[in-house]
Amino acid sequence: MHELSICQALLEQVEAATRGHAGRVDRIRVSVGPLAGVDAGQLERAFELAREGTVARHARLAIASAPARVLCRDCGAQSEVSPNRLLCARCGSWRTRIASGDELLLLGVDLTDERVEASAA
Repeated sequence: MHELSICQALLEQVEAATRGHAGRVDRIRVSVGPLAGVDAGQLERAFELAREGTVARHARLAIASAPARVLCRDCGAQSEVSPNRLLCARCGSWRTRIASGDELLLLGVDLTDERVEASAA
């Protein structure tokens, strides 16, 4: 299950991004394309294991789907496609290259400032 190593790398990014902030990580938002080779369900299960002992130990993982898009080398059109049919939607050419949909992106990290919560109590 390579999703566990993906989560570990994701959590390293979150640790680096939140270093120096007095906050609790509440949510990590990612976008996963259909061509990324990542199963969203397995990613969620792996996240439950990987987050233990990190700044994100109480965080939720929010996964958004990204569309697959190709750029046609014949007509120049960019179009959204099905992951198992990477043909140009305009001219039908098979001479395309993937423009998006093969990525896993960290979109954002939602933090709660614990100093503010402590002073409000």
